[in-house]
Amino acid sequence: MDSPTTRANSAAPQRRLYGRRRGRALRAGQRALVETLLPQLRFALPAGGAPLDPRHLFGSAVREIWFEIGFGGGEHLAFQAATHSDCGHIGSEVFEPGIARLLAEIDSRKLGNVRLFVDDARLLIAALAPQSLDRAFVLFPDPWPKERHKKRRIVSRETLDALAAALRDGAELRVATDDADYAQWIDERLAAHADFVALDPVPRPADWPATRYEQKAAAQGRPARLFFYRRRAR
Repeated sequence: MDSPTTRANSAAPQRRLYGRRRGRALRAGQRALVETLLPQLRFALPAGGAPLDPRHLFGSAVREIWFEIGFGGGEHLAFQAATHSDCGHIGSEVFEPGIARLLAEIDSRKLGNVRLFVDDARLLIAALAPQSLDRAFVLFPDPWPKERHKKRRIVSRETLDALAAALRDGAELRVATDDADYAQWIDERLAAHADFVALDPVPRPADWPATRYEQKAAAQGRPARLFFYRRRAR
């Protein structure tokens, strides 16, 4: 496994990372997992700006590589890793309590097919080798509702361009939000992107469970808007 540090190398573009890294103090058990398990799972970007082949992050052969951008508390990622044990699952998140919650899931379920990038997901997307991802998830990202903050939204032309390069032909992109304005924003940018094609409306897949966050939002009158797209063939 690569070095625990996730600081980008000097050749990589530097970005300002918005959003919180820390919340309430971690419990002793959570802190222990951050100190012992996280170093085994986190990885760094290659030195010198070389592309990253994510398959090399896993000790055994995996059928596909799936990537969740901003996994929150890790509930969805842990479900996917347990359900699709033949796939390698990469998650990116910077919020320490969320990372700790996912580590607890990984530890209790004995999941060996998860690797973590605890820095700005955009740095990782830019470093991925072409056509190295088989599925990507962007689920309930921060909506940055204020007009002056919308440029911080992870769903942007720049991010979609980089994801399109990293996704293989036919790979699926799943996006979700409970914010109506962000839903319109996402819809407009995905529909306008030449590298993605919308899938016909289908019932919710069995392997896309509603997380506790989504259920809470729905109970508060904010139903989720789900987007299904595929990477268009080159």
